[in-house]
Amino acid sequence: MNKLEKNVEVIDPVAVRRKIHAYPELSGEEIQTGTYIAELMTKLGADSVFQNVGKTGVAAIFDSGNPGRTVMFRAELDALPIEEQNSFDHKSQKQGVSHKCGHDGHSAILVALAKYIASARPTKGKVILLFQPAEETGEGAQWMLNDPIFPSITPDVVYTLHNIPGKTLGEISTKPGQFTSYVISADIQIYGTESHASEPSKGTNPYYILIELARQIIMFSNDMEESEDYILITPIHLSLGAKDYGISPGKGELHYTIRAWSKEILEDVCNKIEDLVTDISSRDNLTAKVNWIHPFDAVMNNNDAVENIRKAARDLDIPFTTLEHPNKWGEDFGLFTQVIPGAMFCIGAGENCPPLHSKTYDFPDELIDIGSNVFFRILESELK
Repeated sequence: MNKLEKNVEVIDPVAVRRKIHAYPELSGEEIQTGTYIAELMTKLGADSVFQNVGKTGVAAIFDSGNPGRTVMFRAELDALPIEEQNSFDHKSQKQGVSHKCGHDGHSAILVALAKYIASARPTKGKVILLFQPAEETGEGAQWMLNDPIFPSITPDVVYTLHNIPGKTLGEISTKPGQFTSYVISADIQIYGTESHASEPSKGTNPYYILIELARQIIMFSNDMEESEDYILITPIHLSLGAKDYGISPGKGELHYTIRAWSKEILEDVCNKIEDLVTDISSRDNLTAKVNWIHPFDAVMNNNDAVENIRKAARDLDIPFTTLEHPNKWGEDFGLFTQVIPGAMFCIGAGENCPPLHSKTYDFPDELIDIGSNVFFRILESELK
């Protein structure tokens, strides 16, 4: 048994997933995770391994040396600022940080795919396994696309997946065209002037404006998913002053996420919110500022790529569903699909799996084998 064969045999993607889960890193801080992944890709015989792509990402290239298509598969590396409430052995060792979206599992799926590739090297074309940082903040995809190395590894097609709790374990679902919503977040800052709490009239307390804005902004929502002008506005955070009972505060803030099927409708609602904030704050002699942050463009699935996903599910006898509507969540994979044909699909995490971004969520290890098999079957189809 040569060294590569031994590494392929020894590396256990489930153990990899649990190690990543135990030592999570936030968006843009995935240094140890990236180093660990790069070491695994080297052990599995990748012809080239690039670290610090898009700041903390990794690109591993398996090159047949012969002409053919270049196929890319992408996973994410980052965790979330959530305190884990689980008691298993691989629970997060970092206070206030944990993998609550399954990016540990998605990365493990690519490690399992690398094992398949190492054992059955393609005879033509290239395979690129891309481990992306900072998906949760919507920054990582752009970082990778802007990296000087990316033009030299730009693929012909790109694929990714995401696990979905509440759906049958292993079930594949996707759709041609728009796959996710357009998303942006609003950070609304209201500035007045402080005064003694016994003399609030001598200052300008933002309380009343915050309440009025909170009431009116939410009225822009239209949560009917079947509607073309669907718009979902979710309150995220509200703050006013501090617990200093002698002070009438002079600053407050509101935060929202806003998502829509249409980019034009999203922009229209953002403009309405800007106008509303300006009108109400100026009326009461306060200063206001709206910061638009964490934008996510919609993932646009290529029809041929979706068909390859459907064929892979059929060949593996995995249930497949065509979605009626796009998913409501945001995904910066949309930036890749703006410049590269590709597709994203969902893989069910089980009806009883806790929801994403919840304190008790944990990626189901059973999906590692299912997801990597689907990816490998897609790869075979692409290289033919």
